[in-house]
Amino acid sequence: MSCSAPAASDAASRPHARRQRPGFVEKTLAGITTSVETAIFSEESARRNGFLQRRDPRVKVAAFVALILAAGLSRDWLVLVVLYAAVLAAAAVSAISLRSFLRRVWLGIPLFSGIVVLPSIFVVHGHPLFEIPLGFATLTASRDGLFAAGIFVLRVAVSVSLAILLVLTTRWADVLKALQFYRMPNIFVLILAMTYRYIFLFLHTVSGMFLARKSRVVAKTTGREQRWWVVSSMGVLMSRSFRMSDDVYQAMLARGFSNRFRTLTEFHIRPADWVFGAASLALAASSISAGWWLR
Repeated sequence: MSCSAPAASDAASRPHARRQRPGFVEKTLAGITTSVETAIFSEESARRNGFLQRRDPRVKVAAFVALILAAGLSRDWLVLVVLYAAVLAAAAVSAISLRSFLRRVWLGIPLFSGIVVLPSIFVVHGHPLFEIPLGFATLTASRDGLFAAGIFVLRVAVSVSLAILLVLTTRWADVLKALQFYRMPNIFVLILAMTYRYIFLFLHTVSGMFLARKSRVVAKTTGREQRWWVVSSMGVLMSRSFRMSDDVYQAMLARGFSNRFRTLTEFHIRPADWVFGAASLALAASSISAGWWLR
């Protein structure tokens, strides 16, 4: 007795069977998951027993702000390289993976700043390096323009690295409390606190909507149907966001909210914190003075 081969065998025997590409919903869910995992990783790294994790948040905020200002005012590549080397050394002694740290920095804002500053290579006049003919005109890249673009990208990379290192080694609540210590406007601190917490609620709501969409759709949808669903979901998401903001505020008032951010963490400055703060301020001051002296 003969029987027909199963359909699965026919599909497996096809020489050019292609795997179905992930759709818009799957990509969005993956992006949301990556964002949540990144935030969780930042909180976990801030709880490690590293060098910067043990420093007082008030000293760290002052030191990192001074170093960011020094990087923004520096105009010499050697000074920026020294600052960047100091950042990498601080990340290494703070139990931060250099591979993930470099990937997070260089795949973000510095790469975007490099694209933005690219036209300056052909605008700044100087010693010509090469030419790009376009038919109607010729673009000439100068050495001075290339040097200025490299300085700009390196400056942004150092500043972004310092900001990311501060977030990775300090809990967000401690950062906000340190800002309060320096008499930052209370409304500014509250907006930062609520924005950080509300992002997770927002991502949870969006993830639930996309997961519900994925569980209710069996057949493959067209691009027009997906766009129509996205447009209609934007209105629903906005309505849920307004309602959620009211619910969160009412819950805060019910729990004794008094328009001031409070934490249970107590700060204690130790001698090592004073040494770290003084060394950071000295490095920032020397970087600024050396940058202007080397011009």
